[in-house]
Amino acid sequence: MAVHIKELTPGFVGEVSGVDLTKPLTPEEAQAIDAGMDRLAVLVFHDQPVTDEQQVAFSLNFGQLERPDNKSNITKAQDRRLSPDLADISNLDRENRLHGRDDRQRLFNLGNRLWHSDSSFRATPAKYSLLSGRIVPAEGGDTEFADMRQAYDALDAKTKAEVEHLICEHSLLYSRGALGFDDDLTEDEKQGFRPVRQSLVRVHPKSGRKSLYLSAHAGRIVGMPTPEARIFLRELNEQATKPPFVYAHKWRAGDIVMWDNRQTMHRARPFDDVGQVRDMRRTTIAGEAMTAEQIAA
Repeated sequence: MAVHIKELTPGFVGEVSGVDLTKPLTPEEAQAIDAGMDRLAVLVFHDQPVTDEQQVAFSLNFGQLERPDNKSNITKAQDRRLSPDLADISNLDRENRLHGRDDRQRLFNLGNRLWHSDSSFRATPAKYSLLSGRIVPAEGGDTEFADMRQAYDALDAKTKAEVEHLICEHSLLYSRGALGFDDDLTEDEKQGFRPVRQSLVRVHPKSGRKSLYLSAHAGRIVGMPTPEARIFLRELNEQATKPPFVYAHKWRAGDIVMWDNRQTMHRARPFDDVGQVRDMRRTTIAGEAMTAEQIAA
């Protein structure tokens, strides 16, 4: 059976059938999925009960893995629950126990509820993310995706001209600072989270479509006073995440959702995270190029 992609949201989200991700992909299957990503930016795969090893093998069809490290989280190596190939997007500790309400890791992870693009705080940001829902809560915990291509297209000509060459600084210091978590960071963590510079407008390498490169990690615009930059970015975010541009995914156990960080933002939605397990595991495909000349902030 050939890979089939049914559009759930016109031009943005597709539901994929005709492929078993627990088995190696054929070159034709991998090409069809990659082409679907170029065209739509978000793909949903149902009923894919993969192991960690199978998720990694599937991911490697699309590039090299970006491994989580101390630049992307506060988790120490000895406290990791999963292989270094996967990011742990769960509410569980190393012993598979729920984080307590005041747990430092839980409070840091609340930043995932802000609109963001994965790894925009890295000098070379991520290409694709692939999130596997192993255990999902009975209620809540959806993931929302916003189409940054449509958001760019909807800007008026004056704003398009204004954003065209702007460079933003991205850092976990900004996204976690918005939650008041920055005071709880160690000096080593602050050093690891030093800002990087990213273009505010990105061009897809294959389609040529422009998109806004927004994220809660963006906290400054080069050459603009910080208060002015932040209110400008907030207004852009509000425009870019209006309902016409947003798809909400309600998770079922065994789902895999794959998205293009170059063309989308996403955020997790609330659930009873101190009473219900949400075990999600992400592989991330490393980016291929910097978005702007990187200068140490």
